[in-house]
Amino acid sequence: MGSSSYSHDAYSYFSSSAKTKSVDDVFTQNKTKTIASTMDPKGITFREARDSSVHPESLAIMIWLDVTGSMGKIPEIIVKEKLDKIMSTLINHGVNDAAVFFGAIGDHNTGYYSDKYPLQVGQFESGTDELVKCLSSVYIEGGGGGNSCESYCLAHYFAGKHTSIDCYEKRGKKGFLFTIGDEMNHKLFTAEEQIKIFGYEAGQSMTDKEMLEMAQRMYHVFHIHCNETSYRDSPAVLNYWKDLLGERLIIMDDYNTVAEIIASTIAVMNGVSIDTVTSSFDSSVATSVKTALARVDMSVTTYSQNTGVVAL
Repeated sequence: MGSSSYSHDAYSYFSSSAKTKSVDDVFTQNKTKTIASTMDPKGITFREARDSSVHPESLAIMIWLDVTGSMGKIPEIIVKEKLDKIMSTLINHGVNDAAVFFGAIGDHNTGYYSDKYPLQVGQFESGTDELVKCLSSVYIEGGGGGNSCESYCLAHYFAGKHTSIDCYEKRGKKGFLFTIGDEMNHKLFTAEEQIKIFGYEAGQSMTDKEMLEMAQRMYHVFHIHCNETSYRDSPAVLNYWKDLLGERLIIMDDYNTVAEIIASTIAVMNGVSIDTVTSSFDSSVATSVKTALARVDMSVTTYSQNTGVVAL
């Protein structure tokens, strides 16, 4: 996380041009069909969200995009139109030091030979140019294995094992992690797959629940189910996530509201009422956001490094 800050005007200038471009002209890795070197998880020790003189109380926020065939429209709308809704909503409601990480997931299940690059990892950023560059570096591979599962667990694994964040380490305040997708999670990340994706010398197989628990130590973990694909209202998918996350499953009926849902969740958990947050949204968007978050668990815990006590 650097010393730069978000600018509404700078993003508006970028957005006005990006809206006229094709997907491949924005996400330039699509043309080479390869992962950007800056997004490759191999050899990474930590991605860090640190305090700075400009952002003295950084808040780590991870947004993981599903870039399989059915979900590529969401990265496109965020980079072209919706990044400002995330950042400006947070800033307008007191979250001034957001350090936002954009990552991407696909399908790591080697049994289906689905995706060549099932995990892409950005950096924690706060400035407009840096955030846009990170988002634009994502390769929208457009794969997926046709097996009702994607690799959201890799986001949990990476967050738990390969991030270091000051909000938690200095202040006992958890960051936020959102995965966005329409399928279930793979239930296992094998040692062999870890070696292949991260370049480890050795690995240890882990279950979906074990990886989630790793991430939950430092992050409030949510999954946003995009309820507009062939898995709309799927009992198998929804019940899987309810069993795994409980009331931190968010069901999104309109993908155009994804930015508002993310920002509203964070603002509410930082003490702002949902009515206050949504008052600046269009009425239809406000209604959709309130509906999506109506049954979501917004409780907050803090951790004391000195005592080890977790408290509401």
